[in-house]
Amino acid sequence: MHDLGGIQGFGPVEMETDEPVFHADWERVAYRLTISSMMAGHLNGRFRHAIERMDPVWYLASPYYDHWLTATATGLVEGGLISQEELDERLGAPYPVARPVRAPRLEDPGPSVEVHRYEVGEAVRAREWHPLGHTRAPRYVQGKPGVVVRLDGVFSIPDVEYHCDRQRREPTYSVRFEAIDLWGSPGDPVHVDLWQSYLEPKEAPSRG
Repeated sequence: MHDLGGIQGFGPVEMETDEPVFHADWERVAYRLTISSMMAGHLNGRFRHAIERMDPVWYLASPYYDHWLTATATGLVEGGLISQEELDERLGAPYPVARPVRAPRLEDPGPSVEVHRYEVGEAVRAREWHPLGHTRAPRYVQGKPGVVVRLDGVFSIPDVEYHCDRQRREPTYSVRFEAIDLWGSPGDPVHVDLWQSYLEPKEAPSRG
């Protein structure tokens, strides 16, 4: 939960000395199943969004690779590769998958952009909005000011890819956010990789 951006109340980050890659054999199997499904193209636009759609109580109480296994099962069901009935029969009980997608499918991904709008050193603000679907813009930076520190490549924007049969490509940036702006207290800055449509000029009012 700590990667959600400063949410309190979940206890300390526990560091395990010489932590193994997998703590149990089922985790290794879940990893292999997920990677093979990804390589076969069955989880395109599905994996991360399925994890986001897990019931919060279930998400918080389950181990890391259970999230992977749930997302893979959900993606395969939604992609028509397997059915919920097959999963239930194999488990001998109702097999839990993520909650349904709330966002509508996009018919048109919109035009791609190949040129960076912002420059290194330019002050920007992360837009604040609350989409029903997937986004890679962390909630804790939305509405907050930052500074562009690096221009990165042009990539498919996940918000579109997860909800459309076609892609829209946009420039990406590394943006530095000061702790005082994020949390209201001094501390180390945070660098976040963001797509261009997540940003607006700092002087512009944040809009939904």
